[in-house]
Amino acid sequence: MGEAIVVTAMGAVTPMGLGVQAFWNGLLEERCAVGPITRFDPAGLAVRIAAQVPDVELGLSGKQLRESDAFTQYALAAAAEALQGGLPADADRVGIVMGTAMAGIATTAATQESLTTAVHKNVGPRFVPRILGNIAAAQIAIAHGLHGPSLTLSTACASGGDAVAAAAMLLLAGEADAVLAVGAESILCPLVIYSLANARALSRRNDDPLRACRPFDQDASGFVIGEGGAALVLETASHARARGAEILAELAGWANNTDGYHVTAPIPDGSKAAACMAHALRRAGMQPEDIGYINAHGTGTPEGDRAEAAALQALFGADCPPVSSTKGLTGHMMGAGGIAEAIACILAIRQGMLPGNFNLSNPGVELPLLHGPEQRTIDTAMTNAFGFGGQNSSLVFRRFG
Repeated sequence: MGEAIVVTAMGAVTPMGLGVQAFWNGLLEERCAVGPITRFDPAGLAVRIAAQVPDVELGLSGKQLRESDAFTQYALAAAAEALQGGLPADADRVGIVMGTAMAGIATTAATQESLTTAVHKNVGPRFVPRILGNIAAAQIAIAHGLHGPSLTLSTACASGGDAVAAAAMLLLAGEADAVLAVGAESILCPLVIYSLANARALSRRNDDPLRACRPFDQDASGFVIGEGGAALVLETASHARARGAEILAELAGWANNTDGYHVTAPIPDGSKAAACMAHALRRAGMQPEDIGYINAHGTGTPEGDRAEAAALQALFGADCPPVSSTKGLTGHMMGAGGIAEAIACILAIRQGMLPGNFNLSNPGVELPLLHGPEQRTIDTAMTNAFGFGGQNSSLVFRRFG
C-alpha cells in the first residue's frame, strides 16, 4: 500500500450542532435530533419530520451566506473547524475532495417554484454557482487560499466515504502533501421529500419523530432525512511528523465497489458490500477478527438493513465485533454521513466509547448490536456507507503508533 495515511484534524456541523465535540456529545448522550420540519411549511406532505442542523452561527460572512446553498455553508463550516490550526502544507500542495449526493437540489427546487409562480420571470445571476456540485470545494478553496487538486465526487450516500478514499489516493500518488476530505448535504425541500416518500424510503412516524429512525429494529419503517457537513485533514505519516502535527488515527484501509444489481435496492445477500469490506481489510493488511467496532450504514430501511446485516454475517461470522448505526440520532446525512461517521470511529478509538444504536427495541437482524453507548477499548474501527445505484464504500481506521 505504501506510506501510512493519517488523520490530523476534523470538523463537523451536524443536527447535533456546530463542531465535532457537539456531534460526539450528542451521540454519547443519545440526544436525538429528529423533529418536525421547520425550514419550510411541510403541511400536506406525507413526511413532515427530519434531522435539521439547528439555527447556529456558522461563522460565515454575509457574502458566503448570500451566495451559497446550505450544503456549501455546512461544508465551509466543517472545513473551517478542520483548518482552524492553520494550513497543513503549502497552499499549492493542499488538495480538496468533496463528496455530495445532490448538491444544491434545495436551491434548484425553490428557484423553480418561485419562477413558476412569479409574474415577472427572473432568476438571479448566482443561481448556477449556488447549485453546482463542485462549488462547495471552490468556496473552501477561496476562503482558505488553497490551490492544490480539487475534485468533487457524487456517489449517492457513499460520497463522503469515497471522498476520503480519493483523498488517500491523491496523497499516495504524490499529487498533494495534505488533502481536505469533505462531505456535505442539505436536501430538505418538498420536491425530494415527495419522491423519497413515494418510493416508501422514508419513515412516516410524524407523530413520534424521536422514535422514527430505527436502524436494524423489527419496527423500522424507513430512514429520516438528515443534513450537515464533515471534514477530515489527511496527510502521509511522514509529512505529519515532519510538521509536528498531532496524529488522530491512521486511515488503514479503504474500498469502493458497486452491486451492479438495481437502481435503489441492494443485493439481498449483501455479497458486494461484503466484498467491499473485505477489500478495505486487505488494503489495511488486517483480518476480520482485527476489527473492534463497526459503524454500520444502517439507515432504518428494512431491505437495506437486512442486506447489510447479511454482508456483515458473511464476512465476520460469529466473531463479528460490536455494531451500531448512529443514524437513529442524526438521521441520514447522505454525503456528509460517511465522513461524520468516520469521525465517530476515530473518536471511539481515541476515547474508548462506542456509540449506541438508538431506538433498538426489537432487533430484526442477527448481529451483536449495541443498544446504547458502551465503554470499550478498541484499536480499530470500520465504517460503511452505501448508496443508490449499488455504491459501496468502506473505511478502516486504527490507532496510530
